[in-house]
Amino acid sequence: MEALDSSIANVAMGHIGGSLSASRDEATWVLTSYLVANAVVLPISGWIANRMGRKRFYMTCVLLFTLASLLCGLAPSLGVLVFCRVLQGAAGGGLQPSEQSILADTFPPEKRSMAFAVYGMAVVLAPVLGPTVGGWIVDNYSWRWIFFINIPVGILSLYLTSRVVEDPPYLEAIRKRREGVDYWGLGLLVVAIGALQILLDKGQEDDWFSSRLITTCAAIAAVGIAVFIVRQLSVEHPILDLRLFAQRNVGTTMFVMFMVGVSLYSSTVLIPQFLQEIMGYSAQQAGMAVSSGGIALMLLFPVAGALAPRFDPRWLVAMGFIITTYGLYRMSGINLNVSFGMAVSWRVVIALGLPFLFIPINTLCYVGIPQEKYNEVSGMSALMRNLGGSVGISFVTTLLTRQTQKHLAMLGAHTVNGNRPFEAFRSGLSGAWMQHGGALPDATQRAGAQIYGMAQVQARLLAYVDSVWMMVALTAILVPLPFLMKRPKKNAPVPMAH
Repeated sequence: MEALDSSIANVAMGHIGGSLSASRDEATWVLTSYLVANAVVLPISGWIANRMGRKRFYMTCVLLFTLASLLCGLAPSLGVLVFCRVLQGAAGGGLQPSEQSILADTFPPEKRSMAFAVYGMAVVLAPVLGPTVGGWIVDNYSWRWIFFINIPVGILSLYLTSRVVEDPPYLEAIRKRREGVDYWGLGLLVVAIGALQILLDKGQEDDWFSSRLITTCAAIAAVGIAVFIVRQLSVEHPILDLRLFAQRNVGTTMFVMFMVGVSLYSSTVLIPQFLQEIMGYSAQQAGMAVSSGGIALMLLFPVAGALAPRFDPRWLVAMGFIITTYGLYRMSGINLNVSFGMAVSWRVVIALGLPFLFIPINTLCYVGIPQEKYNEVSGMSALMRNLGGSVGISFVTTLLTRQTQKHLAMLGAHTVNGNRPFEAFRSGLSGAWMQHGGALPDATQRAGAQIYGMAQVQARLLAYVDSVWMMVALTAILVPLPFLMKRPKKNAPVPMAH
């Protein structure tokens, strides 16, 4: 439900704005506020869990997430809704890392792959299904129900967590240490990550550094992160143990997880946007094309979970990037004659690589890490995936806009008087308009407008081709990266979790 809420409201912006008397730009803060609060809490969730106990922290997050969902559905104004989404995003930021560390503690290394496979189905499927589920709810009911559906799930989660989940003894020992709190480090991290998330989410919309807001956020993020790093490396009890990144597996898996976020979210944006903008599909039809990849994921995650313990996980990660690269390469033939079936196959093939990325990465990141650091590693892993998604979406949308402008200027250079092919084409279109009863000046003007419309479509199509090729190159470069990591020992002793 937490991962679903990061994308389910995307299709409801028009309805929310209309219902609460807000513009569409103002309504987008419903999305931005959630992502910012989510990103702020992710990296410190492990630190908080160690302080108050992981089970207690997790149940607090579920309770707050459920109550915030109720308040979002009841919100009488946009301001109240944005405030409630901040609470919801903050609570959601503590859920994913806690869940991953609970799994890492509960299952021995040889069984973690299947545990992460089941968990990964939810994490990867939810952002894909979000727009489709949200569109169906908005079309058939009210936008408020995209928040109300969280309430029964939250209540059930609280009941099951209280009955099933227990903190292992080492967490109790950590909680009793009563270490000092680095308030400066906490404040720096909150401000820096919040500014970075706003920068990524609103950058293209505000034309990047031509906007004072974006320039300010960039400066705050850069200075804040730099000072935070220096601070964490010098204090006795840091909020985030950055020295973990010096370990080969942790540093490499964090970067790989970042790139998984880039490839997952960017392709999720590219395909439905192309189908709606160029092919004229409805939001629901485009959502169905993307959601089709969910079926492949449901089938493959258990398979990848079963294979992971039997093979070198580094080879599985490399294979995942090869499959993703091939899936993106198939999209490079994108054109105006694409069928719905072809669009579905694009998403399905790209999705085939995700289980072989998600499961081994989550296995490799805990190699050689002491149990008391599991919460921190889980929080950093979730943060890198989410930041990768934000960077991927910002990168793709910016690239599409800039390349469209470039190709439109190139095509426009040939639509001038004196260019014989252009004049012949315009003359033919003018004749067709005159046959429908239009005068010559009016027919010529309409023909020119029609040619400009064609040029816009072609420029946008060429921009999509450029974006796909850029993603192909990016994922292809990552294929050898997993081999920088250490392979886990086959007969490593099983750590005691309880």
